[in-house]
Amino acid sequence: MEGSAGALDHGTGGEERRRRLLVCLVVAAALFMENMDSTVIATSLPAIAVDLHEDPVILKLAFTAYLLSLAVFIPASGWLADRFGTRLVFRSAIIVFVLGSIACGLATSLETLVAARILQGLGGALMVPVGRLVLVRTVPKSELVGALAFVTMPALIGPVVGPPVGGFLTTYFHWRLIFWINVPVGILGLVAATLLIPDIREPESPPLDVKGFILSGLALSLLIFGATLIGRDIASAWLVLGMLAGGVLLALAYVRHARRVVRPIIDLNLLGIDTFRTSILSGFLFRASIGSVPFLLPLLFQLQFGLTAFQSGSLTFAGALGAILMKASARRILGATGFRPVLIGSALLSSAFMAANTLFTPTTPHLVIVAVLLVGGFIRSLHFTSLAALTFADIGQSDASRATSFSGVAQQLAISTGVVIAALALEISRGLRGETALTIADFDAAFLVVACLSVGSAVLYLAMRADAGAELIGRQESKR
Repeated sequence: MEGSAGALDHGTGGEERRRRLLVCLVVAAALFMENMDSTVIATSLPAIAVDLHEDPVILKLAFTAYLLSLAVFIPASGWLADRFGTRLVFRSAIIVFVLGSIACGLATSLETLVAARILQGLGGALMVPVGRLVLVRTVPKSELVGALAFVTMPALIGPVVGPPVGGFLTTYFHWRLIFWINVPVGILGLVAATLLIPDIREPESPPLDVKGFILSGLALSLLIFGATLIGRDIASAWLVLGMLAGGVLLALAYVRHARRVVRPIIDLNLLGIDTFRTSILSGFLFRASIGSVPFLLPLLFQLQFGLTAFQSGSLTFAGALGAILMKASARRILGATGFRPVLIGSALLSSAFMAANTLFTPTTPHLVIVAVLLVGGFIRSLHFTSLAALTFADIGQSDASRATSFSGVAQQLAISTGVVIAALALEISRGLRGETALTIADFDAAFLVVACLSVGSAVLYLAMRADAGAELIGRQESKR
């Protein structure tokens, strides 16, 4: 009898693992689509700028519009999933994302492209966080690091194939085709989500914090767009200052509001959890640094080195390839050292490899560039996997949706900030020279500025407890 019961348990456990594996694959498909899109447009920015008769640096708006849309709408994703169920929200998000991709492919001006990217961001804002929420609520904490690594491994295929595919389509066909590749992937994802995504919802969902949603959305919009508009002949100084000042005032109004309501749209009380606070604050600086890379490298390779979009994409894919190679080792490395040494060390090494981009010249052998980007991608991926797990180390099931929304906003805001800082560094550098054309020296200045952000994150990690996240990797360390 005991043997029969054991066999039954084993069979039931095996079925449960297979079910979780399939769910992970569906979430990975959503991450694939979003990552594919971001890397494809990065490689095609110079071509889009020529076709739309715009300065390539101004096309930072196409980057930040998408990321800002994510940041604004992500806070509602957790509430929507709790209220209407993860399956419905996930499927709806895929549909909106695909429609936004089609609109991007039909854009005829910077304004219409930005509007289409905002629609695309709305889909991504619901799709990826809800997918992560499904994992957090269905995977045991002891398996969360492995699940996150597994989920992001297939998703990282997007950045691997995105640059060369986007470059190939842009060089030999037309940049508009890069957005249409999301259509077949989206259809497959929609079918898989219908069949496999569990319909998880809270039995009693609190009302949506509408006032907080409006305040936070307007604050983020004014701050990010205001910062993005800083530059030559984009907007008047008074308009920019007004947007930034308005953003700050609305952000302060939201903080005051969040302290007075029970369930704010972005729950600032979660910052009282040490591991969550560290992942948000330190992770913000690191993500800002790394988020600038897809913007800077394609412009450097195409505008300064004279490479085609296809050649540029064939080089930049190396960073994503390095990320894939690391994923299988993440849990083993964390188990041997713990979270704090990994996060500090990888942040410093990533900063060094970011600064190494300043050594590239038009005559640098492509093999050397690939090697630097490959190792840099390996290190960054280790950091991101560790950071993703640490975020939920001490988060309870009841707080999972709010923590997912909060961390999602912080991530997209950080990447937007990185693009804005990188673009601003380019603008200031060429402005100090009194010229309108970019040079390699301008890109060197930008890479050094964003490298400093990664160093800043390493400094903040020093305040972490030695045993932070130990439960996730089965380590036992004394607190200090």
